[in-house]
Amino acid sequence: MSRLELADRERDRIAALFDRHLEVGLHHGAQLAVFVDGDCVLDLAGGTTSPDGERTTPETRHVLFSCTKPYAAATLHALVDDGALAYDDRVVDHWPTFADDGTEKAEITVQQVLSHTAGLPESALDDRPDLWPNWDRVVEGLEDADLVSTPGEEPAYHALTFGWLVGELVRRVSGARIETVAAERVFEPLEMARTGIGLRDHEPDDVATLAAFDALDRCRDPEEGLGDNASVAAPFNTEAIHRAVIPAANGIGTARDMARFYACLANGGELEGTRILSEATVDAMTRLEAETDDDGTLSRPRRYGLGVYKGGTAADPFGSLAPERVFGHAGLGSSVGWADPETGIAFSYVTNGVRDGSYEHVARVNALADAVRIALSGAT
Repeated sequence: MSRLELADRERDRIAALFDRHLEVGLHHGAQLAVFVDGDCVLDLAGGTTSPDGERTTPETRHVLFSCTKPYAAATLHALVDDGALAYDDRVVDHWPTFADDGTEKAEITVQQVLSHTAGLPESALDDRPDLWPNWDRVVEGLEDADLVSTPGEEPAYHALTFGWLVGELVRRVSGARIETVAAERVFEPLEMARTGIGLRDHEPDDVATLAAFDALDRCRDPEEGLGDNASVAAPFNTEAIHRAVIPAANGIGTARDMARFYACLANGGELEGTRILSEATVDAMTRLEAETDDDGTLSRPRRYGLGVYKGGTAADPFGSLAPERVFGHAGLGSSVGWADPETGIAFSYVTNGVRDGSYEHVARVNALADAVRIALSGAT
């Protein structure tokens, strides 16, 4: 049996665990997709699109939350490949109104933006979902935002500002909006037909409904867990947010598409003869750029690349067996995707059940990631 094949018994074990998550009520619907060496070896879907919704299929689109960030980052990396900008460029070199000359903010580089070390982890618009669809207002908010820390010194997760900074850089450099450039440079070449940064006007709003679930961890006060995730997720069930462009958070897509994306990165930027990034750029995107034992925003260990984060900490959601070389991203208590370039594995698990991102979500996705790794370790 080749490495590209899963024995029926191993496939059944993974499917049983996938189904068990649905049976015990961790979410209403889910998708799991796995590629190895560029070939799809697993593509599961189950449950429903909402508490009373239709059956979830591999084509059902979901809100991807922060799993959107690597898509936005890859779009900017493609422009680096073109020579349109460089990682050590200052943001103001391409966006002059971003900061006043001579200020510390004016020294922020593209590399710092991509590695969450820009010192701008928040803006006044973070808590204003009513303004997120207004791109010009978002840009003004970034221009008005004050530094929280000195650029380059302190890794701190830029939950929303990451995408807005990357998105405006893409627009300034390419002359086109990031959702358009991402489609042209990432989604269309990789045949990710069910994925985009937000919905376009001609697309129906058929996105699975997110639902918050009660905390299962009874070792702590449940109020310390899920409440924030539920309230943060609430705007993402509205059509206005589905149709907005929020490059850090409102990717709309499927697990199969996400796994294709990571299969491409695991293979050095090429999939099925189509190249979206050079090998050198993939290396730059996925090597360790910054790390901390206590991220200033997440209050947990984090190891950052340039638009992805790396395995090797107890807090990452890439499986309890994940080595440091693994890279990917998770979305607010709901989804995760990752790649292991050494084994050629690309993994994506997407659900519509929002769980505690610091514990229950990680436990949920790690159980499946471990099951996949164990199964594939015997498929040689």
